[in-house]
Amino acid sequence: METKKKVYVLLAAVLWIVLLFLLYSQNDGAKTAQRAKPVVAMPVQEPEIPKTLTNSLGMTFAYIPRGTFMMGSPPDELGRYDREAQHEVTLSQGFYMQTTEVTQRQWEMVMKSKPSHFRDCDEACPVEQISWNNVHRFVWRLNHMEGEYRYTLPTEAEWEYACRAGTTTRFHWGDEGDCDKANYGVGFIHGECRRINPGKPMRVGSFPPNPWGLHDMHGNVAEWCLDRFADYPLKHMTNPVGGYVGTDQVYRGGSWGVASRYCRSANRDADRPGAKFSEVGFRVVRSASNYGLRRNRLKYTPPYP
Repeated sequence: METKKKVYVLLAAVLWIVLLFLLYSQNDGAKTAQRAKPVVAMPVQEPEIPKTLTNSLGMTFAYIPRGTFMMGSPPDELGRYDREAQHEVTLSQGFYMQTTEVTQRQWEMVMKSKPSHFRDCDEACPVEQISWNNVHRFVWRLNHMEGEYRYTLPTEAEWEYACRAGTTTRFHWGDEGDCDKANYGVGFIHGECRRINPGKPMRVGSFPPNPWGLHDMHGNVAEWCLDRFADYPLKHMTNPVGGYVGTDQVYRGGSWGVASRYCRSANRDADRPGAKFSEVGFRVVRSASNYGLRRNRLKYTPPYP
């Protein structure tokens, strides 16, 4: 009898231990499953980039998205030059470009001077008769006035990319010149738009913009670029900044006094950095990054006092 009692007690103890083990295993499995449950990451809301912005001087900028395009002109383009060898270019960062050329009023606000040859023109006419060196002093002062190093001249690649605005034709509106769409063609030699255009600069924004909201990329005044002039490399380039050993600086876009050939998206001109013309002005670009301009531009930044 005593032996049976001991067997029953032993069996009860074994059953109790088995029950406890099963309960523990079930509870631990639930905790493991809970720990293994994937964590769903909440998407980070990126700040939206404004399509346009205006600074304290009233200069308006349009956002130009990053992208890849064919820079230069195809061999069969009417009026092309050999210096326009076509090649693929990638711009890896978006940027802001001024929607118009810098006006006489904006220049005076920054530089406290009136250098333009056409001073009888409205203050909203583009500033001209300024050298590439003068322009860099303007940019230096503008950055200090705005309190951030974000402004510079566009590179030649940025200028053409923005001018084309996704098009591949001679002009952003097509392959044929049109005196009703740009101020050009009335000079001492060229009379393509005589009796239509005035033969001098006009108020900025007098003609319709290109698809990206930029006015006067063809004609009015040509525009200084950041680059030194050099032959194009016959290969794909990313964020090119022109030559390193040249002496002339690039300007683009053509002007009020030249034929449509010189106003094409691909046309290139250049002159010494101290040269001044009544047909050459500029516009600026502004970095879209909170970290300012790309470092490879610093070599173009003079140490102005």
